Amino acid sequence: MNRPNVLAFALAACGIGALAADKSVTPGSDVGIVVTAEAVHGKTIPALSPQDFIVHQGHNRLPVTSAIALQGEHAGLELFLLVDDSSNSSLGLQLSELKKFIASQPATTAIGIGYMRNGGVAIQQNPTTDHAVAAKALRLPLGNPGVIASPFLALSDLIKRWPASAERHEVIMISSGTDPLGGTMVNPYLDAAIEHAQRSGVIVYTIYTPGAGHAGHSYWRMNWGQNHLAQLAEETGGEAYFLGFEAPVSFAPYLGSVSEHLSHQYLVSFVPRSGQKAGIESINVSSEIPNVELVSAGKVYVPATR
Repeated sequence: MNRPNVLAFALAACGIGALAADKSVTPGSDVGIVVTAEAVHGKTIPALSPQDFIVHQGHNRLPVTSAIALQGEHAGLELFLLVDDSSNSSLGLQLSELKKFIASQPATTAIGIGYMRNGGVAIQQNPTTDHAVAAKALRLPLGNPGVIASPFLALSDLIKRWPASAERHEVIMISSGTDPLGGTMVNPYLDAAIEHAQRSGVIVYTIYTPGAGHAGHSYWRMNWGQNHLAQLAEETGGEAYFLGFEAPVSFAPYLGSVSEHLSHQYLVSFVPRSGQKAGIESINVSSEIPNVELVSAGKVYVPATR
């Protein structure tokens, strides 16, 4: 077996997936969600307390039991860089920026590297706090349109195989979003990836980069690819980055924005209204604190009442 396959096998063999449905959440207990605080104007973001968070489930305001700033002893993070192997070779110009980003992350961040192809993820490096090792695992994409399948199937594959842990799980997904297996307005693989991410509490940031071959110059495919990447980021609490349909001049501003997000996150716990069946429920997290906007996934897994 080559190195990427050995690592992929090791990740899969670590045990169960990280779906929230598998976590030890009992009915009536708190449910947690990672929330990012952003400044409406400027860059100054005040520190927030539990009473500063307002959580609604439908029309019902829910009790917030805690809000932990994910810094210091709570700063643990597992961050995966997912690269589409069918990306145009122009992505090679961004490898140095990606390596700088990896090197700039705090010691509490474990970084994994994976390449999406044929609907799955080939793991180049399992999450590690040795950032030099993680950076070394980056390589040029294959640039072969023949390996393209659904990038959203690949994301679901990673989430299912990602062992549960106490740390945040977040993803930077670099892709054109082109999905020959899915549809346009309705894409079942995109919908499934969003649900897997919401169940697992995984936040996904997306960076658009053109695909190789026909997908890299088909306006119709590029348009829907960007729409799907934006929807994925929006519904999981992340951010989508793109510069028209062209290859970005530099990933540096995007990666700097991601770093800002990662350094202003809270684990907000609240008591949801549970139904007879467990499932995904829509929630909204907001605040009345001036100059603060909160960003989070639009849905969270809620256990059933007994």
